[in-house]
Amino acid sequence: MSKFLKITRNLVLLAMAASLSTTLALGQTLNKAELKQLIASASTPADHERIAKHFDAKAVKLEADAVEHEELAAEYTRNPTGQEIKHPMSGQTAGHCKYLAKTLREAAKQSRQLAADHREMEKPTKAK
Repeated sequence: MSKFLKITRNLVLLAMAASLSTTLALGQTLNKAELKQLIASASTPADHERIAKHFDAKAVKLEADAVEHEELAAEYTRNPTGQEIKHPMSGQTAGHCKYLAKTLREAAKQSRQLAADHREMEKPTKAK
């Protein structure tokens, strides 16, 4: 199998895996208006759990995007284009993809923290 076909096959498989995990995660996400309304009115453990699931799903999507960019960075590193020299950090460079992967992982971490915070809000407060 030629190098190009192997690379293409690997990228297609990666995209399919990311798509599946993203599709599953998106089933748990809320749209912007729903999220705002639920955050403003959350008063029950179920409300906070729904918000937490939204942020969990968002973290899954962000992680999938980070993996995709790491794979692209590896590919650009193996097969650099003229963009690396002419236009560093353009969309067709390893540096760009590495930066995005790092940023997406940080966003996923923050999303998981928001989920944990809402799960903490689910717990009843102890009366004194």
